[in-house]
Amino acid sequence: MFAVPKEIKKETGESLIYCPRRVLVSKEFTFDAAHHLFNYEGKCKALHGHTYRLQIAVSGFLDDKGMVYDFGSIKSIYKELLEPYLDHAYLNESLPYMNTTAENMVYWIFKTFEAALPKERGLQMETVRLYETPSAYAEFKREWELEA
Repeated sequence: MFAVPKEIKKETGESLIYCPRRVLVSKEFTFDAAHHLFNYEGKCKALHGHTYRLQIAVSGFLDDKGMVYDFGSIKSIYKELLEPYLDHAYLNESLPYMNTTAENMVYWIFKTFEAALPKERGLQMETVRLYETPSAYAEFKREWELEA
């Protein structure tokens, strides 16, 4: 049961930041695409499609509203820079030349998104996870970029 609040809280002018630590925010997207794999002997050698599930995670310190990075801003970057190359696309044509494995794709997605991320409040890419099927995914993490 929902109780009606006794009063609507108003801003006091004090800081709206409660958490002084780095926080991760993540947004999930789905897209449908076709591809085939080179140098592979198996079902994926032939042209086929997937409904991919993509998770993009960013971390940083809270702004004066108490937010790391607006979920809508993550969506905007996805819509502008990623979706045109991924959704209802033939990945072998729309992406840079690569074998369009989930492993290669997560790195391209990571680097493309990272280039668009504002350099403020310590914002940084953390992970990109791409599910090719409901039970199989590839992931790229920021610390692995630092290991190179």
